[in-house]
Amino acid sequence: MSALSPLHDHTAFRQVFQPGRLTFGFITPLEAYPDSPFPTLKDHERLVRRVDEAGFASLWLRDVPFYDPTFGDAGQVLDPFVYAGMLASVTRRITLGTTGIVLPLRDPVFVAKQAASVDQLSGGRFVLGLSTGDRPTEYPTLGADFDNRDERFREAFGLIRTLHQNRFPALKTRYYGDFRGNLDLVPKPSVPRLPMMCVGRARQPIEWIAQHTDAWIWSVSDPEHVAQLLATLREAAGDNAPPPYGYATFFDLAKDPDAPEKRFHNVIRIGRKALIEKWHKQRETGVTHIALNMKPSHRPVEEVLDELAEHVLPVFNGND
Repeated sequence: MSALSPLHDHTAFRQVFQPGRLTFGFITPLEAYPDSPFPTLKDHERLVRRVDEAGFASLWLRDVPFYDPTFGDAGQVLDPFVYAGMLASVTRRITLGTTGIVLPLRDPVFVAKQAASVDQLSGGRFVLGLSTGDRPTEYPTLGADFDNRDERFREAFGLIRTLHQNRFPALKTRYYGDFRGNLDLVPKPSVPRLPMMCVGRARQPIEWIAQHTDAWIWSVSDPEHVAQLLATLREAAGDNAPPPYGYATFFDLAKDPDAPEKRFHNVIRIGRKALIEKWHKQRETGVTHIALNMKPSHRPVEEVLDELAEHVLPVFNGND
């Protein structure tokens, strides 16, 4: 048995993370904008509905408080919790999640309340992904200590779980105040435990990730490295089930279905046939989910969505 109670009854989590299966989702916005740091968000509501209806597993929202020109990407621009609430109202089945909320920059009490609110509004379709971010300039701007972000991440992570799963908790924290048993966070999630995952390493030992998180999304995708990573996760989990592993990648589906894979820094450009072969191998390695960021796409996103839905999803949905 896992140290964490299993999420067998959480439909949205199982839709994304299924042992022995490989599922696919998208990092918002659903838009190709290779030559600009800012998306237009044109037709995003219609495209979100299209992804939902096509049977993809997930939509992920990033947390980018500021535009930093040295990074060249402003994410979906919109606040992730506000956007998730809106997406909950225009979708029916797809899992909504964050990749990931920069937890040391936020008050964990309000993160807990926002996450539970989205969970309630979406009918239990929310997965809370948490990170320490990738933009150091945000920390001094918000008056946050950069050097102890790993400690504050762990404490905030545990505090969110406590607030979600306990009524009127009494505990003392190092960074986030004292809870005296006289206040209760509302609303609670609609489920006994809201799924919480680590996005990136968040400066955490793999042992901590294996023992405290429900899933892990990072950027590591090559089979050899993934195999080593999963072996380390299993060893760190001991007698418990390790968290399922997925990765996120910038993605450009070539128009020629026979095009071989090419990599440009953190962007993969590949034709459909090589893509299916690559993903088969990754499924065999133990990858359970892939989140695609369409920013660098040279093709219209709608065209790519249609090709993936017609030719790729059926292969991995058991029709191969």
